[in-house]
Amino acid sequence: GKYRLAKTNLMGYLASMTTEAILEENIRYDRGGKPVEVVIPYQEFIDFIETYGLDLSDGEKADIRESSADIEAGRLENFVSAAEAKRQLYGSVGIDLFAGPTETMVIADTTVDAELCATDLLGQAEHGYNSPAVLLTNSRKLAIETLAEIDRILAILPTAETARTSWNDYGEVIVCDTYDEMLVVANDIASEHVQIMTDRDDWFLEHMHSYGALFLGPRTNVANGDKVIGTNHTLPTKKAGRYTGGLWVGKFLKTHSYQRITTDEAATVIGEYGSRLCMLEGFVGHAEQCNIRVRRYGGKNVAYGTAAE
Repeated sequence: GKYRLAKTNLMGYLASMTTEAILEENIRYDRGGKPVEVVIPYQEFIDFIETYGLDLSDGEKADIRESSADIEAGRLENFVSAAEAKRQLYGSVGIDLFAGPTETMVIADTTVDAELCATDLLGQAEHGYNSPAVLLTNSRKLAIETLAEIDRILAILPTAETARTSWNDYGEVIVCDTYDEMLVVANDIASEHVQIMTDRDDWFLEHMHSYGALFLGPRTNVANGDKVIGTNHTLPTKKAGRYTGGLWVGKFLKTHSYQRITTDEAATVIGEYGSRLCMLEGFVGHAEQCNIRVRRYGGKNVAYGTAAE
């Protein structure tokens, strides 16, 4: 995009700090298990802003490689530089996701008017010259009126140069026959922002599975979600919503596992199964890890390099 996003680092920082608060048991729970408060040190946030500013340059992002950072999260002003910065960083540090140019989809029926649809489409098209904006509707009348309304708004919108280029190159209006067809198309496109203004918003909420974030009902909009009500606007683009969600607390958590066999009987039974499977695959050294325990803890004479019976 073309704009400096003041909220991006705030959202990313608070997500990581919330994770730290959880790990440090700074969350308090009532007897029902509900979180009561999250303690995030204010001064630490102020220090972060004073140190890094509201947006990091490519060079500053790359400097993370030399620091003790474990993960780089957030998005830069330009997708190309952001993707390259993350590509260079990935491996030496973790990344959240490759967040590309802003995408928006408005799913609407006759419960809303063309002015609302056009305003919400162009409001996101102004992000940059390559920001897709899609109207998905089952009303041909609404589709035609929205196209006319877009032309009207572009004549008065101060950021029309960017929004017009984006709309001309990447804008779409898709008219479907049924709500079921709208659902299929929406899940296939898997847009980053999906604004739903229909007579069955909850039905879409229940059945949609591929998107970055949903904005339900005409009172809700993407701008409010990005700037005020969140929870985060670092979201999957370019169909990545099919397999991942956006930046959230969980991005800063790792899953570890451990195993422990505590009885001789278990070591023997599991070792026998493991031995046979390893030999089936041709892993003789693997099989011997199992066999030696079958011998020691099961008292069974397994010939070296053969499968346990």
